[in-house]
Amino acid sequence: MWTIFETKVTKIMDGKKVEVEDNVIREVKLTIIVNGKRIGAMMAVRVDLKELTVGYLISENIIKDVKDITKIEIIDKEKEEKNFEAIVKASIVEDSLDRLDLEGVIVSGCGRASSAHISPKAIEAGIIRSDLRIKAKLLSCEMAKFYTQCPLYEQTGCVHTAKVYFDENTYFIGEDIAQHNTIDKAVGKARLAGVDVRKCFLMVSGRLSSEMVAKAVMHQIPILASRTASTCRGVNIARHFDLTLLGFVRGNKMNIYSVPERIYV
Repeated sequence: MWTIFETKVTKIMDGKKVEVEDNVIREVKLTIIVNGKRIGAMMAVRVDLKELTVGYLISENIIKDVKDITKIEIIDKEKEEKNFEAIVKASIVEDSLDRLDLEGVIVSGCGRASSAHISPKAIEAGIIRSDLRIKAKLLSCEMAKFYTQCPLYEQTGCVHTAKVYFDENTYFIGEDIAQHNTIDKAVGKARLAGVDVRKCFLMVSGRLSSEMVAKAVMHQIPILASRTASTCRGVNIARHFDLTLLGFVRGNKMNIYSVPERIYV
């Protein structure tokens, strides 16, 4: 599989050194070009690059809707599976381009997206008006299933994951080395499938940083949950925009940081 690289590693088990075959994840550079203009670049796993591009453009307010895109094409730039370009033609929000670092690379460490570490006032989105309510048991059950539905995580243990859940038969998984990419991939898949993400909830594998919360807000997803904790700024953003934010969703326990009315027992 072209996303996986097989290599020999030395393991220490039961006091002995053993040489075994192991899987590690491959990463590539994806450059996004919109209407002939370079928007930026990011390191990513070479799966769902089209969906990643769509999710990223919407979460960064470059486009408002999938319908704004007239063409999108993923090109293997150097024929080496290392450098790719997303060529997009779309109706865009011109003012949003001023916020982007045109020479930057969004690294897999999740620290270079333009929405990272932002304040509530910097997010160009409205208050989330959603009457979606879900049972706590449903969220716990779906979180328990989460990792069994992520093949790259199962094979390598080296990726973050995200899941957009609409119903039992309709959900979308995103996997990547960069935590913020997983949301863009999962949401990109949902939007391309015509699913209204405002009627979905979102689960992520990592911490609920300001950037992760901001992406949920930009997509107007009403509920965001993780097995881990939220940062203070993540909580402040969620409360400002009426996003239901949950951390430590494990077993039958969870912490609800904001808008608990959407979760019932």
